[in-house]
Amino acid sequence: MVHVVYKGRALPLAWLVRQGKKGHFPEALHITLLEQVQRRIPAGAQVVLLGDGEFDGTTLQQTVQAYRWSYVVRTGSNITVMWDGETFRCETVASCIKPGTLVELTDVHVTQEAYGPVMLICCWATGYKEPLHLVTNMASAEEACRYYAKRFRIETFFSDQKSRGFHLNKSHIADQHRLSRLLMAACLAYLWIIYLGSLCIEQGWTSIIHRRHRCDLSLFQLGLRLLNHFLNEGLRIPVAFHVFI
Repeated sequence: MVHVVYKGRALPLAWLVRQGKKGHFPEALHITLLEQVQRRIPAGAQVVLLGDGEFDGTTLQQTVQAYRWSYVVRTGSNITVMWDGETFRCETVASCIKPGTLVELTDVHVTQEAYGPVMLICCWATGYKEPLHLVTNMASAEEACRYYAKRFRIETFFSDQKSRGFHLNKSHIADQHRLSRLLMAACLAYLWIIYLGSLCIEQGWTSIIHRRHRCDLSLFQLGLRLLNHFLNEGLRIPVAFHVFI
């Protein structure tokens, strides 16, 4: 699934459903997904692709580069790196630094395919047990790390779709076409619930459905509570968008 970050929230943009065992998607499927996204992106829009270790394939990086997008993706510590006439693995860089350190290597070629030039970043944040290895086509390591930090916002979306929200993990649907249709409905509902959560804050409903002086609920949970309040009180339910079929 690909998300777009809007006002601090990760919102679903496109996805693919496959049948098979749980695990990483092949690179070809990721590229197919990006092709769907690319058709939906307005010409001239600034795009920064963020991805975990599934997105570090060299063919995928070439595809993103051809779209003239920026990207920051995580890569493995065992990846082969060629830099300044030397060949080594990413973990070699990590062995030379300590927590609170960021190292950037420019004009790097990665993997046995020697793809590049790209920037390799080894970032070891204070308080973490091990560093992150990132590959990017951006010019600034600090900017790349700042963007990559936004990737973790998608985790709230997954929890809202499953254990803390719609409980899609309990649907027991195995057919990929039926699951895709369910995801379409769930994602539209998610957008609406986030809208209700924003409305809850903007129009001062929070003190009525939650606490008066402190709020520790997400936009999604606020939206669900506000919807429940409207239903219980027989109030008009606001609608922010319409879908024409």
